Amino acid sequence: MPTFASATVGARLWLLIEHTGTWPSHLENLTLPEEISELVRRALDRGVRPQLIRRPGRRTRSRDQGIRVLVAYGSGPDPWLASGVIAGPDDLDLDALVAGVVPESCILEDEPVFLVCTHAKRNACCARIGLPLARELAEILPDRVWETSHVGGDRYAANLVCLPHGIFYGSMSQAAAIAAVNAYRSGEVTLDRLRGRAGIPEPLQAVEHFARAHTGECSLGAVAVESSRSDGDVTEAIVRVGDVRFQVVVEPSALQAPCGTACAETITTYRLVSLDRLAPVRYATPALT
Repeated sequence: MPTFASATVGARLWLLIEHTGTWPSHLENLTLPEEISELVRRALDRGVRPQLIRRPGRRTRSRDQGIRVLVAYGSGPDPWLASGVIAGPDDLDLDALVAGVVPESCILEDEPVFLVCTHAKRNACCARIGLPLARELAEILPDRVWETSHVGGDRYAANLVCLPHGIFYGSMSQAAAIAAVNAYRSGEVTLDRLRGRAGIPEPLQAVEHFARAHTGECSLGAVAVESSRSDGDVTEAIVRVGDVRFQVVVEPSALQAPCGTACAETITTYRLVSLDRLAPVRYATPALT
């Protein structure tokens, strides 16, 4: 089953909240402790993606005073990540995050973080497959890996999210996850099991995927969709890969989930219609007379 073009579309801004207590099936139900629920509510009101996190294997409450949070700004070419410990919701300025500014209660992080979905109450497969993966990755990067609540795409468990860019991977094995983590720390992606970048419409995730697959370009910042238009189900885009531009056309393609009745549904992926390299534009300067 293809994983590409399936990253969560509505997630450019992130609020990660450490909570080692019980995770409800849906955060938006606000059945968490009052301060955690208020942080979730404020995030949702501002279009920020809230996630509950905890260290792999840890189920007891931290001795730290206050609430540990991380915020990620995944929009644009220069995403950033910051962390802090706050006394309560009023100590975290989420409006600053929305504006692309680090909240005063947080400090910038110089290393990425990696989230593995282990949300059993949302989908048992996420815990069954995600928990071992989270623990294995934490042995390699003990301070940078977190278990997290639902990230979307349960059929792709185990799911891995790399922040601050919001790079999603699915159906991860230990070897694939280690390769993806090492690539991201080096400023690259691996195409194997890549779902896409969060916050980008799915057709454009597909466009980026096909451009990378065609050129072999893995650098995070080297591929960008410069323009796009849709005509019915068909999406046409101009993609820059380094100094070269391509016209990429994709369209939806349906397939049946192979895992039986538990996930029986039609899955929409994308098919490459065409990919053409564009000739560089040359501007002639008329001779002065």
